[in-house]
Amino acid sequence: SRFETCWPALMKDSHGVIIIFNPELPSHLKEIEMWYSCFVQQQPLLDSQCLLVAHHKPGSAGDTENLSLASPLNKLKLIHSNLEEDPEDVRMEFMKYFRSIITLINESREREEMLIIS
Repeated sequence: SRFETCWPALMKDSHGVIIIFNPELPSHLKEIEMWYSCFVQQQPLLDSQCLLVAHHKPGSAGDTENLSLASPLNKLKLIHSNLEEDPEDVRMEFMKYFRSIITLINESREREEMLIIS
């Protein structure tokens, strides 16, 4: 990718990674493995800090049931977004994800403060 030189800057101090992909494109399914490897495993971030979003275009078949991802992607939180049908559902899932990231940040900050105090 022509943006690879920017990746270290993007990754620096990041607390979470959201990977959005089109589940109907086989090339995307291969690419998300690379994104996961670069942006999650090499940082390293916890799997809980990564959210996968399978985005279904308007009018697409949108088979949300049978998307099976290879390991280690199958351990990640996966949501299906179809903004025509259920934008509210997607919004709720994003809020849950952001809350979990904020909790993680606060916990690690508290741990660092305890280390400084002790």
